[in-house]
Amino acid sequence: MTSSTDSAPLLSIDGLSVSFRTRRGVVNALDRVSFDVGCGEIVGVAGESGSGKSVTAFSVMGILDRAARITSGSIHFEQRDVLGMSQRQRDAWRGREASIIFQNPRTALNPIRRVGQQIADVLARHSPDSPRVIRQRVLDALRQVRVSDPEKRQNAYPMELSGGQCQRVGIAMALACSPRLLIADEPTTGLDVTTQAVIMDLIRELARSRNLGTVLITHDLALAAQYCDRVVVMHAGHVVETAEVSQLFTSARHPYTAKLLRSVPSMVDRLDQLQAIEGSLPDLRRNDLPHCRFAERCERRLPVCDSQALTLEVVGPHHRVACRNPL
Repeated sequence: MTSSTDSAPLLSIDGLSVSFRTRRGVVNALDRVSFDVGCGEIVGVAGESGSGKSVTAFSVMGILDRAARITSGSIHFEQRDVLGMSQRQRDAWRGREASIIFQNPRTALNPIRRVGQQIADVLARHSPDSPRVIRQRVLDALRQVRVSDPEKRQNAYPMELSGGQCQRVGIAMALACSPRLLIADEPTTGLDVTTQAVIMDLIRELARSRNLGTVLITHDLALAAQYCDRVVVMHAGHVVETAEVSQLFTSARHPYTAKLLRSVPSMVDRLDQLQAIEGSLPDLRRNDLPHCRFAERCERRLPVCDSQALTLEVVGPHHRVACRNPL
C-alpha cells in the first residue's frame, strides 16, 4: 500500500464546497472538504446519511445533479485539474481513468439492455478495438469478477440476475477500461451479509492487484475497519477527522467519531455499551450554521467552538482532526 502521505497523491480534493439550489432554499451540502487518495490505497469515507459522502464522490466524477454548484475548491487527478476539464475531456476521463460503482446494483444497470452489451458500450466508448475484440474483452471482464458461465450471463438482462451478480457486472463495467481510480459508493447496499463479504473481498482483491486508488463510501465503520487503509470521517458536509485505520479505531479524537464507533455493535465489547448519537444533522439551508456543524450535538462544546472557523489540525502521524476540544 502506498499512502498519499508518502508520495504525490493520485487524487487530491482541496477545499471543495458544493451547494444545491432547491425550492426551499440553498443547501450547503459540502463545506471545504479536503483529502487525498494514493495509488494502491483504499480510503474509506464514512458518516451518517446526509453527511456529504456521495456528493463528494459525484463531484469527483462530474455527475452532480443540475441543481448543484461547486462554489469553491479544487479536484486534481495526477496533478491535472479535473474541474477545469471541458465536458468532452471529462467524458473521456470518466470510465477510462476514473470509474464508480453505484449503490443499488439493479437500478445502476439499464433494465432493457443485456449486461454484456452494457459492458461493451463502455469499452467501445474508450477503445478503438474491433467488435470481435470487444466481445472477448466483455467475457474477460466478467471472468475477472467471477461471474459464473460468462458466455451465458452476458446475454442476461439485469432482472434475470441476483443482486450479487448485478453488482459483479457493475464492478466489471467500472474496471473494464483499467482505470487508475475507483470509487465504490455503498457497494453492498441491498445485499445479504454473505454476498456483501464476497463483493467487498472482490473489490479489495482487484484494487490491490491493479494498484488502484480506491474510495469506499460507507456508513458502516466496521466495514471500513476491515477493508480500508485510512478513513475520512464526514459530518454534515465537513471532514471532521482523518486517520489510518489503526489510529482511528483505537484513538479517535473527534467526539463525533467516538460516538460513531460506539454506535456500531462490532465496535464494542458488550451490547450495553452501544450508544445512539443524540440529535440530528443540522438543516444545511440555515444561514446561521455554526463553524462546527456538530456543535449542537456535542457534549464537549466550548464558547470557542462558536467563534472560530475550524481547520483540520495534525494530532499525530497521518492523523488530523477538526475540533477545538478534541478527546
